[in-house]
Amino acid sequence: MKIDVLKILFDDFSAEQAVRYALDTIRDNNKTYVVTPNPEIVWVARRNEELRTAINSAGMVLPDGIGIILGARILGTPLHGGRVPGIDFAEALFQKMAHSGGAVFLLGSKPGIAEEAGKKLEDKYRGLRIAGATDGYFTDDEPVIEKINASRPDLLLVCLGSPKQELWMAKNIERLDVKLCAGLGGSLDVFAGKVKRAPVLFRKMGVEWLYRLIKEPRRIKRIIKLPLFIIAAIWRRVGVRD
Repeated sequence: MKIDVLKILFDDFSAEQAVRYALDTIRDNNKTYVVTPNPEIVWVARRNEELRTAINSAGMVLPDGIGIILGARILGTPLHGGRVPGIDFAEALFQKMAHSGGAVFLLGSKPGIAEEAGKKLEDKYRGLRIAGATDGYFTDDEPVIEKINASRPDLLLVCLGSPKQELWMAKNIERLDVKLCAGLGGSLDVFAGKVKRAPVLFRKMGVEWLYRLIKEPRRIKRIIKLPLFIIAAIWRRVGVRD
C-alpha cells in the first residue's frame, strides 16, 4: 500500500517486509531500485518534479526519518510499518545475503572509501561478496556502468547523496546489469568507519538528526527543513494545497 506524504508515495512496510521485498526482487530478477527519503529530501522533491518522479518511480520507497512518520500521522494516513532507516535496511539485507553468498557493488563517497567499506563489510558479514567498488567522483557514467556490469552484482549501493543518487538510478536502471539498486547517501562513510552513527538511544528515539546537528552545527541549514516539512503537512491536513 502506498501512502502519500506531500507528493511522495511511501510503501507501508516494516523493516522485515522491506528486506523480504529486496530478497524477492534479487531472487526473481525483477530489476528495480530502492530509495529512502527523509523530510529534507521530500521537501526538495515537492518543488523538483524530476526528483519527485525519480523517487515515485522506485520499486520501493522507505521512510528514513522520524519526520516522515510524524508527517504521515498528521496527514491522517499513518505508516504502520514505522521508520526504516536506509543504513539499517542495508545491514539487515547484507546479513541475509551473506547466507547465500550474495554479491554487492559499492558506488560513492571519496576515493578509497568504498574499497575500505567493502573490506569491513566482508569481515563483518562472512559470506557476503563485494563484487567491486568505485568512488563517486566521476563525470562520465559509461565507464562506471561498464565496471558495474562486468562484476554482475546482485545489489548495487548508490551512495552519491540526494538528489544525485535518485536521479542517477532512475536514469541508468535499464542499462545496469544489476538485480537491485539502493540509494543510501553517506552510508559508505559509516561502513568504512570514517563516520560514527548516533548512539543507540538517539536511534531508538528517532532523533539521529539531533545527534548529527550537535556534532556538526553547520547542518542547521539542512535540519531547518524538518519543521518546514511538519508545517507543510499541517497545512495539507487543514486543506491548504501547494
